[in-house]
Amino acid sequence: MLEPMSRRRSLLHEARCQTCSLSSLCLPLALEMDDMGQFDAIIRRRAPLKKGEPLFRQGDTFTSVYAVRSGSLKQVTAEGNGSEQLTNFYLPSELVGLDGIDEEQYPGSVIALETTTICEIPFDRLDLLSEELPELRVQLYRSMSKELRDDRRMMRLLSRKTADQRLASFLITLSDRFRRRGYSPYSFRLSMPRADIGNYLGLAVETVSRILSRFQQQNVVAVSGREVNILDMPRLITLAEEEEQTAS
Repeated sequence: MLEPMSRRRSLLHEARCQTCSLSSLCLPLALEMDDMGQFDAIIRRRAPLKKGEPLFRQGDTFTSVYAVRSGSLKQVTAEGNGSEQLTNFYLPSELVGLDGIDEEQYPGSVIALETTTICEIPFDRLDLLSEELPELRVQLYRSMSKELRDDRRMMRLLSRKTADQRLASFLITLSDRFRRRGYSPYSFRLSMPRADIGNYLGLAVETVSRILSRFQQQNVVAVSGREVNILDMPRLITLAEEEEQTAS
């Protein structure tokens, strides 16, 4: 029987893009098998992060982007007044660290919400390889574009929507992210505590709990601990969009 450390090394060695169940969602999705081998060769497999362990810290020198293989992470940015703002959550197949390219340092700390495995992709090697593989460069641009689009959506969410609409939109977005990964869009587990959800949405944790209770009373969702079941998706979508419909 393998010792725990030997087993962990074995699992890290076995992880390959060609056999990864997330390859159709991650950076190499447009690559042919031979090209995927070149991409796989630049990846560094790291030991799993434990819950609460940082992937990197705010201000660290930018060297790599990371693809989430399993688990989830959050990004926290320290403000000048000493407070912290939660700015993102990352789920399997999503890229972490793209926002560090410009200033060559990471603008926030990224921390594991649970046991999480990641693939480290050194950016200098990724940049060189993308010159040889145009499909890879296009996919990298798409990932950057998606991050910009998500940032704009988040700004709009915080500036124009009520507390109920923010939480409804958050649940719908999570549902869609799980659906794209082949999981149920109606039943899923929240890896983040309610305090993190509140910080992300600009709401007090008590407000998050109160809205979830109201959604349950309306038979829109059922919540047990961190387990969420969406009972009425059309109604949840209506709750997220009511203000816009009223204004139009």
